[in-house]
Amino acid sequence: MLVSSRRVFGALEAYGLITKRVWAVEHPPSCVPCRLMSLKASCVSSGTIADDPKDGNATGMPEFKKWHNGGGLFHPSAFVDPTVHIEAGAIIHENSILAMNVHIGSGAVVGPSASIGQSTKIGYNVVLSNCFIGASCIIHNGACIGQDGFGFFVDGEGCVQKKPQLLHVRIGDHVEIGANTCIDRGSWRDTVVGDHTKIDNLVQIGHNVVIGNCCMLCGQVGIAGSATIGDYVTLGGRVAVRDHVSIASKVRLAANSSVTKDIKESGDYGGFPAVPIHEWHRQVAKMRTLSKNVVAKG
Repeated sequence: MLVSSRRVFGALEAYGLITKRVWAVEHPPSCVPCRLMSLKASCVSSGTIADDPKDGNATGMPEFKKWHNGGGLFHPSAFVDPTVHIEAGAIIHENSILAMNVHIGSGAVVGPSASIGQSTKIGYNVVLSNCFIGASCIIHNGACIGQDGFGFFVDGEGCVQKKPQLLHVRIGDHVEIGANTCIDRGSWRDTVVGDHTKIDNLVQIGHNVVIGNCCMLCGQVGIAGSATIGDYVTLGGRVAVRDHVSIASKVRLAANSSVTKDIKESGDYGGFPAVPIHEWHRQVAKMRTLSKNVVAKG
């Protein structure tokens, strides 16, 4: 908790807390820098934590302390509001920011450079790092957010080398993320999920992906790196989106469809590759008729 004011404002600016952008979350006065500046003093005076970093730790992990509300562990350099509930078995690492009324489930790991907005619920065994989570979100059990994306290149000798993955994930307000979903951190731009977007279980979102507001992603959707998705987009189960394509707002894709090129107009699409839904229906009907004719001639 011993962090200078310059470090506080630097962390807030890095996570978008003091600038209003499309993907940033606007926090109430209780979470602005002045609130965090007084957090250490209020915690020490109320007995939430000890002022001495060496005091009150019987866990065998000298750098971590036991949190008063729930029994989880936190690092002294983390900013944790006194109203946060950290269940036993959860760990809050250094340089993290947890706003008021956040709930952290057992086994969850809030890693370095992670920020969680107020009233957000983190499920069991969730792993967060290099990310900003907005207010009133729900992250279900086993989700992983902020790990490295799948970025490699082949050098002159034919060896596969890793590309640097150094940016963040930004999650808006009122977002729900299903169990065992993975969202990779960015490499050349931040990975972004807009406000009120709902993501089902077992969804993979690659690095540098930007998803707009009020989208719905059903189970087993896979979005490759650097794709851009507009607002009010619905992706049915097992939809695949290739890398570097763009999907316009108000698009709906049927289950098992595959997007291989940009979709520039709103509407319903389906098939592999995805085409307007009526064209896909005609393709299916023609294929069925052709197969029947082949069987009849045989």
